[in-house]
Amino acid sequence: MFEYALRRLFYLILILFGVSVLVFLMVHIAPGDPVLVLLGEDFTQEDYDRLMQLHGFDRSLPEQYFSWLGRALRGDLGISIRQGVPVSLLIWQRMGATVELALAAVFVAVCTAIPLGVLAAVKRGTIIDMASMVVSLLAVSMPPFWLALVLLAYLALHTPLLPLFGRGVGVVPGLLETVTTGNFDPLWQGIRHVLLPAISLGLAMAAVLTRLTRSSMLDILNRDYVRTARAKGLAYRKVVFKHALRNALMPVVTIIGVQFGALLGGAVVTETVFAWPGVGRLIVNAISQRDFPIVQGGVLMLALVFSLVNLIVDLSYGFLNPRIRYD
Repeated sequence: MFEYALRRLFYLILILFGVSVLVFLMVHIAPGDPVLVLLGEDFTQEDYDRLMQLHGFDRSLPEQYFSWLGRALRGDLGISIRQGVPVSLLIWQRMGATVELALAAVFVAVCTAIPLGVLAAVKRGTIIDMASMVVSLLAVSMPPFWLALVLLAYLALHTPLLPLFGRGVGVVPGLLETVTTGNFDPLWQGIRHVLLPAISLGLAMAAVLTRLTRSSMLDILNRDYVRTARAKGLAYRKVVFKHALRNALMPVVTIIGVQFGALLGGAVVTETVFAWPGVGRLIVNAISQRDFPIVQGGVLMLALVFSLVNLIVDLSYGFLNPRIRYD
């Protein structure tokens, strides 16, 4: 496993290098001058040249890239053109909200999908199976941003307990305060704010996981060792949850890891609809403002987190199935 992890880390470095090159070229090739956006309408040529030199835009693209890459390797992602704040600090301030929303969406998806998928497989061909598949088809057909608007219009506007926008204090800070002080209100406020965004993101993911869990369980339930366990007189519930479900979860865990990584960078629209202060919304605002350092640093950081999540998922196979060997 150690050698496999080293190989994956080497590939991860190559992937991040490729991502850094692509995002650097894309933001510089895209139309629009960040210095003109920063200066506005009333400026002199001297002001323009001074800012171009200050931010290094007067140098060639290879010089700009390798200068930025050298600083990034030391943990310096640059300074925001618009805000004058280190990009790493801005990302750090927003990353907690993005991870919290992604984890909440995954929690909603897993708690919904795995029970439904197992139930549909066990009750194959019944009305329960057909109903779960119809519901999952409807859920996967709904765009998350459309579901977010529906939740806002029909739930948040008519339910005082569900806020329209913002994050509040956050679930994790609220949980810490609850543990340390015994005050449950901050945790409750965090749950209230994250509930609707998590549902809008988690339902589409739950639909995919439900269908995958069902198909994987049906395959496992038809295996010889499952039939042998049932022939020995083991309780059907024990056969399903102890022998079948554990092996059926391997492809499900893969999709959960991929979807979680995608949620870290793909919840941009949902973050915008709910005014959620995450990294995705930060990058979108930076793109509209032509703030190159934020876009480059934000995309690189999300790519790093996505790659690490997938590595952790691959390494987790050995815990789910000890027969797996990393050769």
